[in-house]
Amino acid sequence: MSVTDDAARRPSLHWFLTEPVRGAMTFGTLPFAVPLLSRAPRGDGHGVLLLPGLMADDMSNQALRAYLASLGYATRGWGLGRNIGPTDAVLDGMPVLLQDMAAATGGPVSLVGWSLGGIYARELARDHPHLVRQVITLGSPFALVDPRQSRAEPAFRRRSRRHAHPDRVPGRDTLSRPIPVPSTAIYSKSDGIVHWRACMQEPAADRENIEVTCAHLGFGVDPATLWAVADRLAQKRGQWQPFRPAGWARAFYPAAR
Repeated sequence: MSVTDDAARRPSLHWFLTEPVRGAMTFGTLPFAVPLLSRAPRGDGHGVLLLPGLMADDMSNQALRAYLASLGYATRGWGLGRNIGPTDAVLDGMPVLLQDMAAATGGPVSLVGWSLGGIYARELARDHPHLVRQVITLGSPFALVDPRQSRAEPAFRRRSRRHAHPDRVPGRDTLSRPIPVPSTAIYSKSDGIVHWRACMQEPAADRENIEVTCAHLGFGVDPATLWAVADRLAQKRGQWQPFRPAGWARAFYPAAR
């Protein structure tokens, strides 16, 4: 994926200023989408670990977690409190959490990470591929090439004194490299927090990007995102195929129209 001048710019100021309102509006549409969302393919009971974004905790993905549980998955939040960045507690705790969940559910775990949580998910999969079934990221800037691409960068840096030693934290070159398990990157061109180009990966046989239309704060309640996550998780182990929305669903995914 080539890097252009556009890729190094900040997300749109308009999208940034309207993030809270758009996120709230998306949440408001969720009850009306329940009849359609309930038609998503059922899960096979495997474990799904959800990781929150910067300055968020498990409450942020509660709706997504409940939805996936209703489809039959064994879901779990990370239980590490508010995500203030890669602290020693986070870096030490996540591998233990992953190992415990894989043991409890009897097999590899799918990881769903929102924003910074998606970066964590990818690095967990890189370090422990035998414990991870697939990774799904929601607006996660793992392909960041310039600090201007993220409006969350100042908040991240303000908490850097509490982060682990830099030797424990992967650099940008590492973060953008492909991971050894199937991965889906969900992104939105109307994301006001991180530039959408920073949330994409180079497509391959087991890697894909899915475009939706929502605010960064709306990923966890956006019906199109929820449907895509459910569709990806429902694939049989070892039989991963790219996302192909059919019929009415195509209207909700710009790249599929």
